[in-house]
Amino acid sequence: MKLRRARPARRGRIEIIPMIDVMFFLLATFMLTSLTMQRLDAVRVNLPQGVAERVDEDKPLTLSVTRTNRIFIDQQSVRLDQVTQAVARRLPRDGNVVVAADDGAAHGVVVQAMLAARRAGACGATIWMRDARQTR
Repeated sequence: MKLRRARPARRGRIEIIPMIDVMFFLLATFMLTSLTMQRLDAVRVNLPQGVAERVDEDKPLTLSVTRTNRIFIDQQSVRLDQVTQAVARRLPRDGNVVVAADDGAAHGVVVQAMLAARRAGACGATIWMRDARQTR
């Protein structure tokens, strides 16, 4: 003997409106998160392109050289003869310096600034660049 259910079986439905709300929330969250990930501790320079591993440091010491060959250490303008003292005051424990040189900066000025940082105790330098894979 076959018994009937008291309520007929209903198929589940996928509601599209709540799913759209969730997707917009995730989109807004990722957009706001990406804005907070921008580096604000360096002077704006036109970086050369290249492919390398990403730096995973919290707040590295940034040595910037602009197109007009002005030198900045963590957004503070310094002369070439002041780089050694400025780097020695701010050098992190690991001794690494991030170099952000404009693509049009004079090579000699960048090298002299890096050598001055080395005299201050910097044991490693990371060259900051734009990712060439993203500009294609």
